[in-house]
Amino acid sequence: MVKKAIIPAAGFGTRLLPITKAQPKEMLPVLGKPIIQYVIEDLAEAGVSDVIIVTGKGKYAIENHFDKNFELEERLKKDAKCDALKAISDINNLATIYYTRQGKQLGLGHAIGCGGEFVGDEYSILMVGDTIYSQNVAKALIDAHEKYGCSVIALERVPMEDVSKYGVIEGGQIEEGVYNIHDLVEKPPVSEAPSNLIITGAYLLSPKIFEHIKNTKPGRGNEIQLTDAMKTLLTEEKIIGIELNYKRYDIGDIKGWLEANVELGIENIPGFKEYLKSLCDEEINTK
Repeated sequence: MVKKAIIPAAGFGTRLLPITKAQPKEMLPVLGKPIIQYVIEDLAEAGVSDVIIVTGKGKYAIENHFDKNFELEERLKKDAKCDALKAISDINNLATIYYTRQGKQLGLGHAIGCGGEFVGDEYSILMVGDTIYSQNVAKALIDAHEKYGCSVIALERVPMEDVSKYGVIEGGQIEEGVYNIHDLVEKPPVSEAPSNLIITGAYLLSPKIFEHIKNTKPGRGNEIQLTDAMKTLLTEEKIIGIELNYKRYDIGDIKGWLEANVELGIENIPGFKEYLKSLCDEEINTK
């Protein structure tokens, strides 16, 4: 069983400024819960018990959120606010959470590498802290790993004109939605992209990835790219990709954050869809 996970959460969140000047983007609320809590809830549900979060300057809110708050719990008990008490108590029991700091902003690969000693010689899940999935992607990765016995990455098919924003794979389909990966390219021009299957930010990787990260030189953006490290890992080990057929909310900018709140709000808040429809009808009627 895969029991450990790394969540890189050290970035500045520049596309969400000024919100993220003092507030970590991973702590932005989606339906009343911070983004990173959704990530850890999925990991816990999939059986992961130990999580290390790689943080950076100004990320103390993440640690405080997952820490126990005795004063608040006592106040909620005194006021008989049972639902609120359960909500914050459940956070404390999701997983055993550790923290380490990424001293310099040297890229996703470097951030993941900061968790190497924590993982040791085990397979581990790597999930970015600013993305929510409509189904449990961690469980999907573990199921595929148990079936194929190798590293697994989550893939998504996007319009060809968008491939330059992502890491892209080249591979052959071995069964429906499952690909044997032959090559990976970080943010290729559209004319050079080997496919329109992109890497989504959820990985289950061999412990050998950390050796490859150490030997990876800075690439695109003068950063140590995880895609480049996986590319060299491919020379030693098999990596498969699973194509997701469910929704991914990439909350890297204001549009993505609003879309996540609106779409999940429609699904989970009674009457919210009707409220939005009334706004649309009102807008149409005023034109």
